[in-house]
Amino acid sequence: MAKPEKIVLATGNVGKLREISKILADLGIEIVPQSEFGVESAEETGATFVENALIKARHAAVETGLPAIADDSGLVVDALDGKPGVHSARYSGPGATDDSNIDKLLGELANVSGENRTAAFHCCACYVTPDDAASLIAEGRWEGMILKERRGGEGFGYDPVFYDPDAGRTAAELGPEQKNARSHRGRALTALADMMRQHFM
Repeated sequence: MAKPEKIVLATGNVGKLREISKILADLGIEIVPQSEFGVESAEETGATFVENALIKARHAAVETGLPAIADDSGLVVDALDGKPGVHSARYSGPGATDDSNIDKLLGELANVSGENRTAAFHCCACYVTPDDAASLIAEGRWEGMILKERRGGEGFGYDPVFYDPDAGRTAAELGPEQKNARSHRGRALTALADMMRQHFM
């Protein structure tokens, strides 16, 4: 299958655009956010990260007529029975911000001791074509712990309270290259990029 010149990214999130563009840079494909085409975000009605990623990618592909990449990711906290999960981005309700989501999370874990604050970031990344003839799906996972307070100024989302024991730092204390090498999104997108290379050969 021929390699496309341009792929639409089903997000308006600049942090994600930066991360994804860096990981996929060697494919030599222009990656453009859906906001440049005036495409509104799809309603994420899926019960899993895979379902939501496909919903977003198919919506962007149909609206623009271009192949699309989307990812859906979230934080799964063991002590909260897997919450916030697929609701990670809007955990604190309508108008949720990174800070309000973190505040809610820390509040819910206030009485949970350190060793029980285990968590993992999950990510599903997918590539679809407008005719839905091709869909590639990859997943990634990043294990860690939830701290009791924020640390670091990099990243976005729950990064300031997500501690990677192997790195000895929070996700917000890692530089972009370190984060891409370790993160759930980095792992999922690296796997997706490998699948795309084989697909376009």
